[in-house]
Formats: sequence, C-alpha cells, structure tokens
Amino acid sequence: MSHRAASLSEVPPVCIPRHDAAMSNDKDPLADFQQEVARNIDGLRQDEHLRQLSSQWLEASLPHRYSYNFSWMGRPIIQYPQDMIAMQQILWQVRPDLIVETGIAHGGSLIFYASLCELMGHGEVLGIDIDIRAHNRAAIEAHPMFRRIGLLQGSSVDPMVVAQVHERARGKNVLVVLDSNHTHEHVLAELDAYTPLVGAGSYCVVFDTVIEDLPAGRYPERPWDVGNNPKTAVAQFLATHPEFEVDTALEAQIAITVATGGYLRRRSGPA
Repeated sequence: MSHRAASLSEVPPVCIPRHDAAMSNDKDPLADFQQEVARNIDGLRQDEHLRQLSSQWLEASLPHRYSYNFSWMGRPIIQYPQDMIAMQQILWQVRPDLIVETGIAHGGSLIFYASLCELMGHGEVLGIDIDIRAHNRAAIEAHPMFRRIGLLQGSSVDPMVVAQVHERARGKNVLVVLDSNHTHEHVLAELDAYTPLVGAGSYCVVFDTVIEDLPAGRYPERPWDVGNNPKTAVAQFLATHPEFEVDTALEAQIAITVATGGYLRRRSGPA
C-alpha cells in the first residue's frame, strides 16, 4: 500500500459554507452563540458539585497567596484573574464615565480599569485610600495610564471624602468598586455612601465577600471574620435596597470569585 503524500491537485476541494445574504436565511450566528452561552451559564448556575469544587479550589489557593501573584501593565493587581475578566465584561457593557474604587494598594486594579477606559476611548478612574504609600503613588503617577486616574487620600467613609467623590461624579455614569477595609460596619457605610451614585444598569462590586464562606479565624491578624465582613454588609444592605440585585449569572459564569454575592447591579436608577 502506497503512503505517498497527495499532491495539491489530488486533494478534494473543501466546501466552505457561504455567508452572504442569499444563504443566511436571516439567521444571526452571534445571537445563536449568545443563546448557547446563556444555556452554558444556566448549567453552571445549577451545578452544585462544580460550585463546591470551585470553593474548595479557592480555599486551597489562599495559603499560596494566589491573588498576589499577578500584575497588570507592571503593577501588582492582587485580584483573581476570573474577577478581572468579569470586570472587563462589566466595563464594556456599562461604559462608565467614572469608576470609583476604594482601596488602592499597589494600584494594579486602577491601572487595569484605566487601560480598559483607554481602549474604549472613554472614562476615568478615581482611587481612594486612607494611606497611599509614597512608593505606590510615585509608580502610579509615572504610569502611562495615569492620565485617566485620579487619587484621593483619606478614609472612604469620611464625610469630606464622600462629598468630594459625589462632586466629581455629578452628572456622570458611575460604576463603584469597594475593596478597602472589609469589616461589616465599614463596607455598609461605603454602600450607603456610594451606591446613590450608581445608575440603572450599572454596578457596585463588593470584593472579598468570600470571607464569610471561609473557615472562621482564617485572618487572625485582621479585624474581619465570619459574621463581620463584606458579605454580611451586603446582606443587610440588600434587605432595604430592592433596587439592587446580585448578578448571579455573572458569578456562575466565572465560577471562581472572591466576590460571591458581591456583583450588585442596579435595576432602577437613583431618584
């Protein structure tokens, strides 16, 4: 039996489907794909076994300080990549004029949001922290994306700081990210202070709600723990703010997140 390679003239032609108007039958391939994705996400939402595996994986990653091991455009981001993909989807959907983030650390997430604004050609980021360390400030201010970033030093719940943020946000489409002090009292105060800025269809994303789902005592050096954390604050907030809902589809979509129950979407706009 001969195993010689066939020449090009011997290879049968490949039939490539036509996609012109005459052959489309008015079908929308993207709509079909999006429907398939919606079915996939619904399956993920109902898969309790996978949810448990995801929780186990996340907990097992914590001793390795997994979230500390990534950077964005040269700055440590200290986030799980899955959450950053979710944030990218949200920003593209909402296209905010202003992203307000509490908690700056090394500034990686500020740079991330600013770079997305740069790609979209729209939007700016305002970072708030009670202590913007000099070396972090210098690195952020020297970064190419700093042209879309503002920094505000002070407690995110200080009335003077809150007033400055509200003034900067006046008349703008705002998205809020809460990632500073993770105690119940502080996060609840942030929610009360900044959710009025969030319009219909936009989000207030509360990070590290996963603390409530971890074994008690996981962070002995911190003031937060099971029963006193962002998730407990979110639960109290949602009990009296029906205009917000948890985006459970987004959470199911990414499967692994430190913001369980923390992707809050506003159903109706502020008065």
